[in-house]
Parts: sequence; structure tokens; C-alpha cells
Amino acid sequence: MESNLDFSVSSYLLPHINKEGKRFGLIAVGIAVAAMVAAAFLHSSVLGALVLPLWLLAYGVFLFFRDPERVPPTNDPKAVLSPADGKVCLIQEVPLPEELKPEDKSLDEWNAELFTRVSVFMSVLNVHVNRMPTAGTIARKAYVPGKFLNASLDKASKDNERCAYLIETADGARYGVVQIAGLVAKRIVPFVEEGSVLGQAERFGLIRFGSRLDVYLPKGVKPEVRLGQIMVAGETVLGHLA
Repeated sequence: MESNLDFSVSSYLLPHINKEGKRFGLIAVGIAVAAMVAAAFLHSSVLGALVLPLWLLAYGVFLFFRDPERVPPTNDPKAVLSPADGKVCLIQEVPLPEELKPEDKSLDEWNAELFTRVSVFMSVLNVHVNRMPTAGTIARKAYVPGKFLNASLDKASKDNERCAYLIETADGARYGVVQIAGLVAKRIVPFVEEGSVLGQAERFGLIRFGSRLDVYLPKGVKPEVRLGQIMVAGETVLGHLA
């Protein structure tokens, strides 16, 4: 079978950039161009020394917002995929986030039901576009302002700025996904709203500059990953639906 995948060097050096990053990249390019023009006009060696680092910084900004295509498993319909690139930093039994609790349910009832939470830490070097673990509907979405602590810490799940999603599959399984801002992340950018229907591995948002994704696995799903394991969004299998 003929492959349409691009294995050229340019596909790695000049990857597809998500539209959210083009504004930041152009600002960085503008700063580099301004420094270059000023250095030439003022004959300043100091400004001249800054030109190359500024161009490298602009390139790095573009790379941060890279958005490569991903290839989810086609012969594994029950797979729950990682929503983020990065490294597994926590695996814990915890209740779903309180911000997803319906009004007709008490807090004690809500906290009595435990889910396996797999936390994926993203450094500034990772791809930061997030993808759906399964096909499903965004049944609830809740944004919570907060702090910008180190996202690898357990308390970041309750203290940091975050956006939580309750996802329902076609079979009625429900689970949670939470985008958590990190130490240098300053904005969560969701692409979806309540009621949005998405396919497996479809993009649902991104976080700028270092962060974490929590997946509260559906009931009956056992984690098939380990602490420290490297994740690839939309490809690495976290577990399988019961």
C-alpha cells in the first residue's frame, strides 16, 4: 500500500503549525527583524549580537505550536488513547473533579466514586495540542481559574488554573479529562464547547508553554501504562473500555 506520509527533512524542520501559534510566532519574528534593522541602522554590535538568538527564539516559538498529524490504532475500537504528549507523572485512585459534579448530587456521593487518574506532564519541548482519548460527546465543560504551580505536583490538580471536561461515549461510559496550566503556562485554549461531538484523537484544545493533562479513566478500564512512560497524543493506549 502506498503511503502518503511525509518523511522528508523539511517535515521535521518546518512542521505544520497550529493557527493559535501563528500570532506568537509572527510577533517573535517581528522582534528579530526590528533588532536586525536597528543593529544595521545604529551600527550597534550589542544589538547585532542579539539578532541570531532572537531568530532562534522565533523558530522555537513556532516549534512550540507544532501540530503534527497522529495515527490512532484503527483495529482497536475500545482503546482509550493519551490526550497529550509527555511523560506519565502520576497514577492515582481519586474522585472526578468537583467542578464536574451535577447540582443534584451531594459532594459526599460524588467523592465516594473513585476513578483511576493518569496524569501526563508536558514540558515546553512537547507538542501541546491535546486530542480526544475516545470518540464521544463533551457532556460538561468547566473552567476554573487558579495558580500556576509546577504541573507535576499532585496539588496542581486542585490549585492550578484548569479546564475540565466530562466526556460520554456512545456506549454510555463517562470519564473526565482536565487540562491543567503549569509553571510557565499562562493560558488554556479549548477548541470545543458543551455538546460538541468529536472522534477519537480529534483535537480539543491546547495549553501554552508547559502543563499537564489528567485522564480519569472510565469505569472498568485498567491503566496499561507506567510511571515515567513516554506518551504520544492520539496514539499511545492508556487502557481499554470494558
